[in-house]
Amino acid sequence: MDSPAMIDTLDDLDVEGTTVGVRVDVNSPIDDDGTLADDARLRAHVDTLAELIERGGRVAVLAHQGRPGGDEFVSLESHADRLSELLGQPVGYVDATFSDAAREAVRSLENGECVVLENTRFYSEEYMEFEPERAAQTHLVTGLAPVLDAYVNDAFAAAHRSQPSLVGFPTVVPGYAGRVLESELDVLGTIEETPEPRVYVLGGAKVPDSIDVAWSILEKGLADHVLTAGVVGNVFLIADGVDLGDASSDFIYDQGYWDEIDRAADLLDAYGDRIALPRDVAVSRDGNRHVLGVNALPPRGDEAAMDIGDLTLEYYQRILDDAGTVILNGPAGVFEQSEFERGTRELYSAATDAPTSIVGGGDTASALRRLGIEGFSHVSTGGGAALRMLTAEPLPAVTVLENGHRN
Repeated sequence: MDSPAMIDTLDDLDVEGTTVGVRVDVNSPIDDDGTLADDARLRAHVDTLAELIERGGRVAVLAHQGRPGGDEFVSLESHADRLSELLGQPVGYVDATFSDAAREAVRSLENGECVVLENTRFYSEEYMEFEPERAAQTHLVTGLAPVLDAYVNDAFAAAHRSQPSLVGFPTVVPGYAGRVLESELDVLGTIEETPEPRVYVLGGAKVPDSIDVAWSILEKGLADHVLTAGVVGNVFLIADGVDLGDASSDFIYDQGYWDEIDRAADLLDAYGDRIALPRDVAVSRDGNRHVLGVNALPPRGDEAAMDIGDLTLEYYQRILDDAGTVILNGPAGVFEQSEFERGTRELYSAATDAPTSIVGGGDTASALRRLGIEGFSHVSTGGGAALRMLTAEPLPAVTVLENGHRN
């Protein structure tokens, strides 16, 4: 796995008077008026940015927001305003990323000043993936790199992507890991050193990714138990021969996950003694939460399995009680609806009692914030990137830092 020992960090950077491009991941929920609805991802990067500012750096912030055509595809002006509040000093904003205006804004920085450049995804190349050498030739990198002395990647949540702002700059200017990236690599890169037994809770709706994780951790002997929940748990139940009814089955089919049932069945054949399946599920019946044991399925009509039930919670909690390490990825059900938040709330709360408890970011971290659950050893800032690390897959944005710049 990637290790922070193989890359330079802020400890290796002579910051004072240095113009530093800092790639962060502040991709956040946006209100209807185009302003930030949640600043959790900005707050994650405050330590890195504050350190660079306090050490006399000239800081140019690079980030993306939303996807082209989406409602959250907006400028970073409100992000800059919020960073000003979080950092306790003015943070500039320029509505360009690599143009003359952007370069002038960066050149004009004094020691200890910071400017946020425009949403990198406003430029089509940033929504494409390249090999690092090709990424270094894009307009974004060739336009901005000449005014940078160094590059810091603090965007762990995007580190599994190979886009210009993530892999292009460190091929042409010295690259370093920011504090968020360093911390994530330190924790997720040493999973095999955490206390045993290790219990992985795989939930949510990212079924192919979760099955990839399950195969990897079971083959490598990293997991003593894998607890399944959410849509992932539903797929495993169907693979085990359980009839979940038309509503749940149709959802799985519509998401393109039907072929994953065969992969889940293969996993059960190979490692069934270490994979735990839900023993009951909760559905919505007459406007209320209604729990059905597996032997009472399928549910009526259009009732879909929306959460794990009480028997499953008791079963899973007994396993968690004996765990040395718990790794959580994905909620246990449709926690956004109050009648189906119980499985996620109780399962995650039980996990905090383990000596080591790690949350895999993304939707999982959002669930924790929504439910107000705290007490974990580590909450990752990245969903997809965390999954990559848990399957020992390389992260392009980390690999390029390991290789170093070539000019």
